[in-house]
Amino acid sequence: MKLQSLFGGARLQMDESIDMTLTSLLAYGPTHRHWAIAWSGGKDSTALLTLVMHLLDTGRVPRPETFTVLYADTRLELLPLYVSAGVIQHELRRRGVDVRTVMAPLDKRFLVYVLGRGVPPPNNNTLRWCTRQIKVDPMAAELRRLVGDRGEKVLMLTGVRQGESAIRDGRIAMSCGRDGAECGQGWYQETLPDQLCDTLAPLLHWRVCHVWDWLMFHAPAPEYGGWATSGVAEAYGGEEAEEINARTGCVGCPLAQRDTALDAVLAQPEWAHLAPLKEIRPVWRELRRPQRRLRQPGGEARADGSLSKNQQRLGPLTLDARRWALGQVLGIQRRVNEAARAEGRPPVDLLDAEEEARIRDLIEAGTWPQRWTGEEPRGDVPLDAVFADGSVQPLLPWDVEAAG
Repeated sequence: MKLQSLFGGARLQMDESIDMTLTSLLAYGPTHRHWAIAWSGGKDSTALLTLVMHLLDTGRVPRPETFTVLYADTRLELLPLYVSAGVIQHELRRRGVDVRTVMAPLDKRFLVYVLGRGVPPPNNNTLRWCTRQIKVDPMAAELRRLVGDRGEKVLMLTGVRQGESAIRDGRIAMSCGRDGAECGQGWYQETLPDQLCDTLAPLLHWRVCHVWDWLMFHAPAPEYGGWATSGVAEAYGGEEAEEINARTGCVGCPLAQRDTALDAVLAQPEWAHLAPLKEIRPVWRELRRPQRRLRQPGGEARADGSLSKNQQRLGPLTLDARRWALGQVLGIQRRVNEAARAEGRPPVDLLDAEEEARIRDLIEAGTWPQRWTGEEPRGDVPLDAVFADGSVQPLLPWDVEAAG
């Protein structure tokens, strides 16, 4: 008997989920000569990649003229995911698949941008710049190159899932999701002819337990391709991980409330040497404090000459703060890798020699973000309050004493 869904219908079983994925690929795949897949190395996109490879290798889905894998390397991936991705990339290339590593330019990489240019770590309120800069923009740039190489739009496969919510009506929206599916995300989205790609999300309907089963048991089996995917599932806590916690981001992600994925990794003895990575998020918290940053003194104007509403805003990291944080990150990396060498475990590569040298060059050159000169006062220096209407509230003597 099929399990009953909380939404009133029968819950999809694994074979049914695979069949629905197969249906989507057979429906929309033949309309494009060139396919690409956006692969982050995480659970959903890895499940999609290995399943598509299985369906192509077994002939259940006709091969497109070209199939390209775009691997998003943020330089801050969890080490088990990074190691598994390296093994899978090697196997893909051995099978003749075009694998392209997508990475932000040197000066746009997270650690270079923060520690070299002095841009504060992102937050969830006013300054969430990281995903676009280190993942979305590089992927779009590589996609433009790919489309230029192919001479026409490609079908971009993504690992986007909506799980049970996508099947609460007992069906999948098989047409453009902008009009029908929840959250504006449909199974298939057709773009205008002059745009880069059409997008297909073949795992939209998969439940998280199906992803675990595929990664842990199916994909590693020889009959499904013998892929090195079990380590990916284990990085999330395996099938014991709840859907809401089955997320990974960058190591020490400043946007996360907890290092849930890193905690799951550290619980495994073979990755215990990564424990110093838990110290990265406190570094980002420290860098957001006023004494580590500059502040606009007041009177800042917009391009049209009117006063900015955000007077005396906190801004970039001081040069001393950057030097301190660089030392912290290098120290964390050194301690992890000393333990890795002692135990014969894989090392981390948060900062390579090129990135470290670039950060030091940017600091020594006194590099600042746009509209900042480095002459602004430090964020914890008491100042007269300046308001958006131009009015000023002078600093009171006891304010100076309290600050001192």
